[in-house]
Amino acid sequence: MTPPTTSSLTEPLPGGLVTVEQDIARACKEARRDRATVQLIAVSKTFDASAISPIIDAGQRVFGENRVQEAKAKWPGLMSAYQGLALHLIGPLQSNKAKEAVALFDAIHSVDRPSICEALAKEINSQKKQPELFVQLNTGEEPQKAGVAPGEADAFITGCREKYGLLISGLMCIPPVDQAPAPHFALTAKIAARNGLKNLSMGMSADFAIAIQFGATHIRVGSAIFGHR
Repeated sequence: MTPPTTSSLTEPLPGGLVTVEQDIARACKEARRDRATVQLIAVSKTFDASAISPIIDAGQRVFGENRVQEAKAKWPGLMSAYQGLALHLIGPLQSNKAKEAVALFDAIHSVDRPSICEALAKEINSQKKQPELFVQLNTGEEPQKAGVAPGEADAFITGCREKYGLLISGLMCIPPVDQAPAPHFALTAKIAARNGLKNLSMGMSADFAIAIQFGATHIRVGSAIFGHR
């Protein structure tokens, strides 16, 4: 469907969530996977509560945000109004935002450097709250992008566990936009397997069906659900 063209979109793409759910079911069937093994994270960054509420009303309960401050401004009210919501941080995390991130988010997908590990370990211990943690890989080794290089991933994961005492749930990756995503998903899955990690956060609106083929357990879908600004 053609998304609305207004500059301040406040309504979700009509039927977007239904279409995405149908596409997930189809991809799971083709990959011979149970639909229940794939968690849809509806990426609500830049959208306000009035755009998010209809998606919640339609049954979606897991959402993703890129920035701590933006999430802090809109999600406490939504969480008070609705039961059973889960919020994932899928964007970069600064060390000085770790306290707020641990308090607000149920999962953090962007663990990628020692300073973040240290800050998260401190806040997890202090708040007695354990968000699900994903190490972010930079599979394309792009200089402008956050994440751990594949060649350094094993040592980093070991450090997360042994030095900082972090419980790492899985890996996250964002393939380069100008490359086929499949090799990056395959590499992420390979690194996860050899480190005993079961969860894979990979796949977005344009490529989540491919990600499901390579074992994605969490897919991050925004524009296919909410439309474009």
